[in-house]
Amino acid sequence: MVHRYSLVCDDRVAAQVASLAREYGLTESEVLRQLIDIGLEQREAGLESRLQA
Repeated sequence: MVHRYSLVCDDRVAAQVASLAREYGLTESEVLRQLIDIGLEQREAGLESRLQA
């Protein structure tokens, strides 16, 4: 199942997203999807390392 979300960000963040999209030839939506994926992976890695300590 696919869920749709809406994201509101300030001009600074929007400019960073647009810059990344131009740099890598992606849409802004794809940049946001990848940033969310990376953030979730990092969160999982952080939780796993705390559990192993």
